[in-house]
Amino acid sequence: MKSSAAQPITELLDRWNEGDAGAREELVPLLYQELRRIARRTLASQRPDHTLQSTALVHEAYLRLAGRGRARWQNREHFFAVAARAMRQILVDHARRRQADKRGGGQTALQLDEAVAPPQHRHVELTALDDALTALSALDPAQSQVVELRFFGGLSIEEVAKVMTISPATVKREWATARSWLYAELQRRGGLCG
Repeated sequence: MKSSAAQPITELLDRWNEGDAGAREELVPLLYQELRRIARRTLASQRPDHTLQSTALVHEAYLRLAGRGRARWQNREHFFAVAARAMRQILVDHARRRQADKRGGGQTALQLDEAVAPPQHRHVELTALDDALTALSALDPAQSQVVELRFFGGLSIEEVAKVMTISPATVKREWATARSWLYAELQRRGGLCG
């Protein structure tokens, strides 16, 4: 997620935190491009017939983030961590509405990369993943946050370490443990497909 705009984003977020309305205007195009990249990456893992488009996901996430009032963004990574959580919730809400519309049918499936699921189980139901992440959060909030930041936010190991103020080695350990636990939990819940 590194970009040449990383430092200006952090500086503009600082100015926005201090009440500089002009900083917000400068920030929007930079944030929009990063949010679109995250949304495209996240939606690429959805089924091809997914009805939510990346533009709609970005706009909804931005509205949620902008609607937070005078949010105190610590830095660029913190902003995108909050954006990852917002996108996760938007996708889950969308999937749950679709399920309700279809009276329990039509689960929304995600395609996971091999880092999360073995090749024979590369698809997972989004609502099952959300339920499993919620359960993991109750057991180990740090592991849940690592998964959310890596999977929904697209943050690197180093960026996750910075957001969580832990070492990259700890992030790698938490990521490996969380993936194993989630795989077992998704198997138990019947949330794996393919």
